Amino acid sequence: MLIPAHVREHFDQVVAGLQKRNIDAAPQLKVLLSLDEERRATQATLDQTLAQANAIAKEIGQLFKQGAGEEAAAKKQESAALKTNSKELQDKLQEVSKQLQEVLYQLPNIPHPSVPSGNSDEDNEEVFQKGSIPALDDNALPHWELAKKYKLIDFELGAKITGAGFPVYTGKGAKLQRALINYFLDFNTAAGYGEVQVPHLVNEASGLGTGQLPDKEGQMYHVTEDDLYLIPTAEVPVTNLYRDSLIQEDELPVKLTAYTPCFRREAGSYGAHVRGLNRLHQFDKVEVVRISHPEQSYAALDEMVNHVGKLLSSLDLPYRILRLCGGDLGFTAALTYDFEVFSTAQNRWLEVSSVSNFESFQANRLKLRYKGKDGKKQLAHTLNGSALALPRIVAGLLENHQKADGIHIPKALVPYTGFDIIN
Repeated sequence: MLIPAHVREHFDQVVAGLQKRNIDAAPQLKVLLSLDEERRATQATLDQTLAQANAIAKEIGQLFKQGAGEEAAAKKQESAALKTNSKELQDKLQEVSKQLQEVLYQLPNIPHPSVPSGNSDEDNEEVFQKGSIPALDDNALPHWELAKKYKLIDFELGAKITGAGFPVYTGKGAKLQRALINYFLDFNTAAGYGEVQVPHLVNEASGLGTGQLPDKEGQMYHVTEDDLYLIPTAEVPVTNLYRDSLIQEDELPVKLTAYTPCFRREAGSYGAHVRGLNRLHQFDKVEVVRISHPEQSYAALDEMVNHVGKLLSSLDLPYRILRLCGGDLGFTAALTYDFEVFSTAQNRWLEVSSVSNFESFQANRLKLRYKGKDGKKQLAHTLNGSALALPRIVAGLLENHQKADGIHIPKALVPYTGFDIIN
């Protein structure tokens, strides 16, 4: 969430930054500043009124002690008027604050200066590529055909039970899922991330805290009777562990990892590009989350990018890293790097991870602060990344490692799967 004082002091810079997202934010920012000015003026008047009321209350007490009943009665009438006035001011302050909050919830984060301008994913900037794309023979199959051939995933059975986008993993397919989850968690904990297990449903305050709510794109599943939301990513419950928290500076950085299923409606997703595992409504993902000192958050982002790159390399998968342009940047992110694995059988790149720095945007919504050695309380920076999302990793593993005798399992995974080939 943007900070009104920052917007006021750096108005032109904020407008230029949001322009990278192709948003003309100037009119909305002026409304924001007007509401903030009204809120501050109302708060000042309320404080003054309450101070006057307190002073008169003390004066009334003194007058009664002195036997000046008539003067005390007059002062009581004045006090009653001030109380009425203060109640009106409190109601006004509450309403203005609500309007201000609604405007703030609609405004996205300001992109980092390194974010390129652009309208869509076609304008993202490739910054790194590693690994050779394997040459497959003419009989090579896409992952949905391999899954059927080796009885790894049953898409039709999942559709029968729930609907499209809810696959059933069977046999070695189920074991591969479990192996990947355990391997990713072990890889993350070995790098210093503490493992946590978190709820798969969150309340509205949690969704607001990390920026998934208000849900402008209708992507979250809502359990209406209980007013709870199925999580779209472990980022939501893990980051919210520190909502309304004050951390000591020497406790930073906080590094956490978690496995959860993820639920996304993916409204409007149709066509061949979402076939098989390319896009699902329910999928497994292992996440890494960091809470960082503001001066160290971009070094932390580089460290996380390097971590995810090593994880992909260990799976013998060709991948590339993209710096997202303003038009493709997530609502809460200041800077995001996407990792894509090449799907050889589909002849296209598939996103498998996003690693983002949110700077203080989420922390402001979460009221997540740290206390410095100087005693001052400041907003922390939050970061998160997929390490990794399973569906497209599985697609890449099946397609890129297929050979005439079956699908070969990367060496790093064999201790987790208990087999080195699917045939």
